[in-house]
Amino acid sequence: MSVTAFLGVGSNVDAERHVRTAVRALRERFDAVRLSPVYRASAVGFDGADFINLVAAVETDLGPIPLKHWLNALEDRHGRRRDVAKYSDRTLDVDILLWGDLVLHGPELVLPRPEIFRFDHVLRPLAELAPGLPCPGRSRGETFAALWAAHESDGSRLSPLDPAFLDAP
Repeated sequence: MSVTAFLGVGSNVDAERHVRTAVRALRERFDAVRLSPVYRASAVGFDGADFINLVAAVETDLGPIPLKHWLNALEDRHGRRRDVAKYSDRTLDVDILLWGDLVLHGPELVLPRPEIFRFDHVLRPLAELAPGLPCPGRSRGETFAALWAAHESDGSRLSPLDPAFLDAP
């Protein structure tokens, strides 16, 4: 069984290289990968370098927890540190935002990921990649485009980037 999972991808340490190689790894592992526009975003919650962020939609045969473990291993290969504050510099951060229409409140994973509703750098690219998709668990069936239109900005600065850098060697 194949499910569409939406993943938030970001980095602010050698960001172009880490995001580029992460996207390459996603394309190698998953049959179908679609990407949102790419943004440079100011750090939120700490004083740090700007992030590069995007959302990827992947068709996966992995369940949500095995997918999380695969993504954690990808982050680890990029030097991700897990012994630092939640809001800090990241070589690579790849989070499951949605896994099909699953609503989950487990100890290891919460879906839809709560950051979708709080951060511009997550909701905007998700709304651009899947504008008509209804948000799982929302009783009124709001689409991500409607959620973005009603969203109060977190105050971060988002600047679109040329996605061509993703294809650089």
